[in-house]
Amino acid sequence: MVDVDVRALTQPVGIMRIMAAILTCMCFSVAATAGYSSSSYWAWCMFTWCFCFFFSCLIVILEFTTVSAKVPFAWDDFTAAFAMLACLMCLIVSIIYPTFFTCKSCHRAIGASVVSWVCFAIYAGEVVLTRLHPRGETSGFLSTVPGIMKMLETFIACLIFVSLERGQYTGNSGLQWCVAVYSLCFIVSIIIILLTLGQLTSFFPLSFDKLVIVYNILAAVMYTTAMVIWPLYSFDKNKTRPSDCGHFCPWDKLVVVTFMTIFNFIVYTLDTIYSIRLVFCTTSQ
Repeated sequence: MVDVDVRALTQPVGIMRIMAAILTCMCFSVAATAGYSSSSYWAWCMFTWCFCFFFSCLIVILEFTTVSAKVPFAWDDFTAAFAMLACLMCLIVSIIYPTFFTCKSCHRAIGASVVSWVCFAIYAGEVVLTRLHPRGETSGFLSTVPGIMKMLETFIACLIFVSLERGQYTGNSGLQWCVAVYSLCFIVSIIIILLTLGQLTSFFPLSFDKLVIVYNILAAVMYTTAMVIWPLYSFDKNKTRPSDCGHFCPWDKLVVVTFMTIFNFIVYTLDTIYSIRLVFCTTSQ
């Protein structure tokens, strides 16, 4: 039997989630009416608002119907992780959308940009409330530093995929290796998050934490090769920005992928160092 918990709608966190759902729906609707663009960045902005709207509504509904108490994973850990991820996604979208899709006469696009910044503020407030509220003091994986780093690694990989164009790496084995690195590390990081969230790590015959450390080391090494190979091959024939490059041309996307590769290498390296310290140094004490 499903009970109803009205407090899920009336407590501050619940109110902020409802506001976030309404505002992300507004962002999507206004941006859609402002005009369609074939750019992958436009698609990413629309996906972000839809993603945040769907999960905000889902969380509110599950908590209102108390179904959240019956899910087979740490619910507080999931909601805290979603709030942090949504906050980061809305921040990036609030920068990308007004930069590439607004103009002085684009009133709807400007409105969508303003509302997107409000969404970011609301999700940031939810993160603060979740951290301060006693019920939100979780010790789940996604609320820890390694969990946050794993989410950050997958998020940066998503930005890399959004910036990639098929013609940029086809026919070049070096750049294809870089794309393989991005894809493989992204998939494994998602699997680690899902296994940990589903509390399935105890079924592994070996220490899961040590396996993650091995993976982090391999991922950092693989990203090291990509960090060298990608700019070496992608800028081989066009070292400077073309004079006919528009507002945001393929050359600019190559730069974005280069910087995102460096950022993810740093995150994987920090993740490796922190995980080694957490597993070996803390255990020995």
